[in-house]
Amino acid sequence: MKRVVFNQKGGVGKSTITCNLAAISAARGKRTLVIDLDPQGNSTQYLLGAGASEPGPTLADMFEQMLHFKLVMKKTGEFVRETPFENLSVLASHPSLGELAGKLESRHKIYKLREALDEVTDEYDAIYIDTPPALNFLTLSALIAADTCLIPFDCDDFARRALYTLIENVAEIRADHNADLAIEGIVINQFQPRANLPQKIVNELIEEGLPVLAACLSSSVKVKESHEQALPLIHLVPNHKLTLEYEALYKELERAMRKSKSGSTGGSRKRWVPV
Repeated sequence: MKRVVFNQKGGVGKSTITCNLAAISAARGKRTLVIDLDPQGNSTQYLLGAGASEPGPTLADMFEQMLHFKLVMKKTGEFVRETPFENLSVLASHPSLGELAGKLESRHKIYKLREALDEVTDEYDAIYIDTPPALNFLTLSALIAADTCLIPFDCDDFARRALYTLIENVAEIRADHNADLAIEGIVINQFQPRANLPQKIVNELIEEGLPVLAACLSSSVKVKESHEQALPLIHLVPNHKLTLEYEALYKELERAMRKSKSGSTGGSRKRWVPV
């Protein structure tokens, strides 16, 4: 399973959601890989902590290799780094990714990430891809390489307007490049259940038939503490309300995936395909 966490809007929690779902996956014994395509490197810093600044292979090294074909090419697995957490690995970001993306795009390398991930698909039970807050070459590459797309959403009107454009973009990528791409769902992040506007927006999205997931993620200062200590919530505060919400989200996604694979509806929402 290759899941991309994608939203063109910044500050919606893509890296936090990516890393915490991946950490839960790894804690449950699944061989899990995080791919950090954002040049800011938030997921890399979150999972490697101080180790992020130590010498080691990055995605930039892998992309450089794609630009300069050699008779002997390193395998994708040789660019993967282990994190301090059992079963959890990362293809680390690098600030030069943005510049490299332009070079790759000019050389029409849009399918190279998919080819690279095909090499390691059998080595991992789950692959999570974090993306930049823009529909650029790196994000397109991720959506072309992925099986499913998870959309973080914070409840305001600007985010709602952007959501419709985002869904249209996913539909276009599905039509032109990746016929198997499906939207797993919209994750309501930083949810405030006692506020009227967030609840109103969520209800309206559901009424419109959009695939809003049942598990919502609350706001909490523990997220900032988690970032600072480079410890996903399941390792920092395993019994905290937000950690339990992440576990509920993980379970909801796993149930939907199992039913999708078995072809059973069972009263549960199938993976949603944009049209």
